[in-house]
Amino acid sequence: MWMFGADNQPNGRAAVPVDETAVSRIFREEYGRSVASLIRAFGDIDAAEDAVQEAFAVALRKWPGDGLPPNPGGWITTTARNLAIDRQRRDARGRELLRDVAVLLPQSDNPDAGREVGPLEDDRLRLIFTCCHPALSTEAQVALTLRLLGGLSTEEVARSFLVAEATMAQRIVRAKRKIKAARIPYRIPEVDELAGRLRPVLAVVYLLYNAGPPTPAEPDLRREAIWLARLLSTLMPNEPEAGGLLALLLLTESRRASRSRPDGALVLLGEQDRTCWDRALIEEAKAIVLRHRRHSPPGQYLLQAAINAVHADAATVQQTDWSQIVALYDQLLAVSPTPVVALNRAIAIGEMQGPAAALSLVNELDLGDYYPFHATRADLLRRLGRAGEAAAAYERAAALAPTKAEREFLRLGGRASR
Repeated sequence: MWMFGADNQPNGRAAVPVDETAVSRIFREEYGRSVASLIRAFGDIDAAEDAVQEAFAVALRKWPGDGLPPNPGGWITTTARNLAIDRQRRDARGRELLRDVAVLLPQSDNPDAGREVGPLEDDRLRLIFTCCHPALSTEAQVALTLRLLGGLSTEEVARSFLVAEATMAQRIVRAKRKIKAARIPYRIPEVDELAGRLRPVLAVVYLLYNAGPPTPAEPDLRREAIWLARLLSTLMPNEPEAGGLLALLLLTESRRASRSRPDGALVLLGEQDRTCWDRALIEEAKAIVLRHRRHSPPGQYLLQAAINAVHADAATVQQTDWSQIVALYDQLLAVSPTPVVALNRAIAIGEMQGPAAALSLVNELDLGDYYPFHATRADLLRRLGRAGEAAAAYERAAALAPTKAEREFLRLGGRASR
């Protein structure tokens, strides 16, 4: 089917206890919203970032004693706005800008007021299209959006690109300068521009989802990415790739709770408790795929979503329709001929034709620095009874794995294969 409150508060509210961990969580949730809003108001990326970061520093000082305000995001944005205005007042060159800001922003002395600084959701969409402007390189588009919209530190963005922090810092600075020098507009593209501007935006949203922490306890970036995917799908209801990305993220998120054990150990797809999968997310995603399945040719996100929908249809791993998955991977490889897609196609072929057939395909791929490549080889070698080679492949995969849980899981597999 998938083929295609406290007394110390001025108003008597009860204070909500807050510590540095709570502020960190709110930072992940609200940073992008606040930065996007201030960029719209002030037209200066660096000024917006500085003000929002300073506002969070103020929050770290005030909230532990005063308690968490009922609208932390509104508090941060209002505080950041006031800090930016104060800075402009100290700068004679900022007087003209202040007059503009006074028109754009309704005034409020109440830091707990609602989102009085404007439509933050639209601001975030403006920001992501600005960051993903064709004048910027793809790497700069992704890095800048992760930095500004996702609130990732430069170090975290650098890790996602596997480059040095100093290199990434320079890349981000250059991207900001180019936006300013080229006068890249801070707006959502016109309808006739949207299709051509969509690919880098979808790539950024997908990376934003995968940049989130790998445990169910910290879903903030994933939630932000899903929200953005929903917004894009609403903005472009007839665009299959926008819907495909949303469906893919929903299907991935539906399995999140079953992908790790309480001790952090990983659980492979075939071993996951499928009764823990979120059926509401699955059904929503399947409806999206069905709505767009007649699109020809289907794009990479819609095809990936369809593959995940086939997995979701199976009550057990033994009931998985592997022939349909291989057919979908054939289509995906045609539109996205990458070694990673070929690796996943080989895994599916292994489920149909056995590990020897899969291993011959895997060995043809040039993915020496990609730890799932070595993990796949290790599993296939183990299934073929080649214990020594399997143990070496597990060790190579563990050495490249990015998290402690993944490294331990792979080393356990290596020990078991000996």
